[in-house]
Amino acid sequence: MSDSEATPAPHCLVTGATGYIGGRLAPALLDAGHRVRCLVRSPVKLRDHPWAGRAEVVRGDVTDPESVAAAMRDIDVAYYLVHALGTGSGFEETDRRAARIFAEQARAAGVRRIVYLGGLAPADVPERELSPHLRSRAEVARILLGSGVPTTVLRAAVIIGSGSASFEMLRYLTERLPVMVTPSWVRTRIQPIAVRDVLRYLVGSARMPEEVHRCFDVGGPDVITYEGMMRQFAAVAGLPHRLILPVPMLSPRLSSHWIGLVTPVPAAIARPLAESLRYEVVCREHDIARYVPDGPGQPFTLREALVLALQRIKQAEVTTRWSSASLPGAPSDPLPTDPDWAGGSLYTDRRDITVNASPDALWRVVEGVGGDHGWYSFPLAWAVRGWLDRLVGGVGLRRGRRDAERLRVGDSLDFWRVEEIEPGRLLRLRAEMRLPGLAWLEMYAEQDDRGRTRYRQRALFHPRGLLGHAYWWSVSPFHAVVFGGMARNIARAAENRSALKQSAAGAR
Repeated sequence: MSDSEATPAPHCLVTGATGYIGGRLAPALLDAGHRVRCLVRSPVKLRDHPWAGRAEVVRGDVTDPESVAAAMRDIDVAYYLVHALGTGSGFEETDRRAARIFAEQARAAGVRRIVYLGGLAPADVPERELSPHLRSRAEVARILLGSGVPTTVLRAAVIIGSGSASFEMLRYLTERLPVMVTPSWVRTRIQPIAVRDVLRYLVGSARMPEEVHRCFDVGGPDVITYEGMMRQFAAVAGLPHRLILPVPMLSPRLSSHWIGLVTPVPAAIARPLAESLRYEVVCREHDIARYVPDGPGQPFTLREALVLALQRIKQAEVTTRWSSASLPGAPSDPLPTDPDWAGGSLYTDRRDITVNASPDALWRVVEGVGGDHGWYSFPLAWAVRGWLDRLVGGVGLRRGRRDAERLRVGDSLDFWRVEEIEPGRLLRLRAEMRLPGLAWLEMYAEQDDRGRTRYRQRALFHPRGLLGHAYWWSVSPFHAVVFGGMARNIARAAENRSALKQSAAGAR
């Protein structure tokens, strides 16, 4: 019997489980036989994940020492997968405070190992000259390594996988722009890595020997420029040759706005990604293989990673996306209890329609809204609202959907986020567009006491200050077209769906 088989499976704490990597690491650890506890600010966001029933989910925040201490009890390996990507000017202090709390509580709880996924930094650039986000990653690594707990720091550059921000940035830039005027950083060398290899190294780090206490560079076998990555993506996706024209005057700030206009990745997240691409980030060692051995065909080549990512998208098997985690600054207040809500004004637009279709047919239409299916009313109005949101730094409509047919709590859906879903009955969306207030959209598929199918729709808005009130009254004249048309068209789509189903059944 090997040592790994004789040693009990570690009890693992995963932070960031509602994010892109954490949401994939938790089930990978469970599949490897480990016990898993997830520390999240909003446990409901994990409720609909297929693996959530096998894990323990606790509420807390990495900036709250008490909740971190409680989450650390009886933990062997603690994964630190949170960061402040895309936040404002205070993100470095937030990262610093959270890392110190995590380190202190891990040591106090007797945790045997901390594992952190950070960023790969260039070898020839002093830390003080790095971009703020790479600098913060390096500082977090230093804090965790200084915790007194054996620590593994994995440093990765561009992570390629279905739904990753890096992949979607690459994908949309290449798909949408056959001719590109690009920043000069497209000629900088980088070493991308497949998300499957990142997860393999993270899972394997749980069983590292106690004496291992260091950073590891992790990357795939290809060292390539970003321009080369775009050309390789075009080849894998079957796109014509792309004409790429680098220019020196596009700064990271300008680049991020350019990326934000072309791709679903908003400027707030595109900027740190673009800043990191200014540097040559190539692995200086591959020592991780001593402790997490590479099998045949591992690590994956860039081409293999791109093929796998595109297959996942085509087969609608994207388990997490970069937008899985709420964007910094996005509203997170739950829907206020009404009608006896004491929080101030709450404007409401209600629509109620009888639908000549089964509740199931209606629900299928409701759950399929957004993304490629659109919003069933006045497409130009939705498109203009999306563009206006992008212009003021919002997410716009380009985030689309994780899955074309199914939704779960926490999913991003264009410029909404799924706040609640009761399969077959209720879909509640919370707006993440830039607004002078908080907004929700509710859609119900119900049956009344006479057995008729009813579609109910509510748009709710809680204004913030005088500007919020002015906003509601300025757009309310358009509600009959936008929300009224949406209700009518959803009902019509459900009726058409039901008629097609009955026709197909009759033909059989």
